Amino acid sequence: MRRPSVALLALLVLLAGLGAGCGDASGPVRVEIRIHYSQFDPAAFSVPQGVPVTLVLVNEDPIDHEFLIGDEAFHERHRRGTEAQHGARPDEVSIAALTTVETTLVFDAPGTVRYICHLPSHEAYGMVGTLTVT
Repeated sequence: MRRPSVALLALLVLLAGLGAGCGDASGPVRVEIRIHYSQFDPAAFSVPQGVPVTLVLVNEDPIDHEFLIGDEAFHERHRRGTEAQHGARPDEVSIAALTTVETTLVFDAPGTVRYICHLPSHEAYGMVGTLTVT
């Protein structure tokens, strides 16, 4: 039995690695968003249209925050008054101090939405991010 050459094995490994990045774009996506010093990190990212996106929200601050994601009309409604807690809707999430929360959304149309913490003065402090749906 003949043994494959090192060069052939290296080529096979390279090809296998290239194929791994060409998977089906309809698979689920996970994005971790850290909250530290009342800032979202990352403050901008993109996701594919029509694919379930699980957002892992990690609050590293010793205070509560919220993660509200939507268009400008959605945010204008929330600027007028903040609910005590969120959680029954995947686009409105309360995150207690030093906890991690996950929520899953599907964005059906391309475009841009923002995620904001609407607790008093948090938006003015810069707790705003942008999600682009491609």
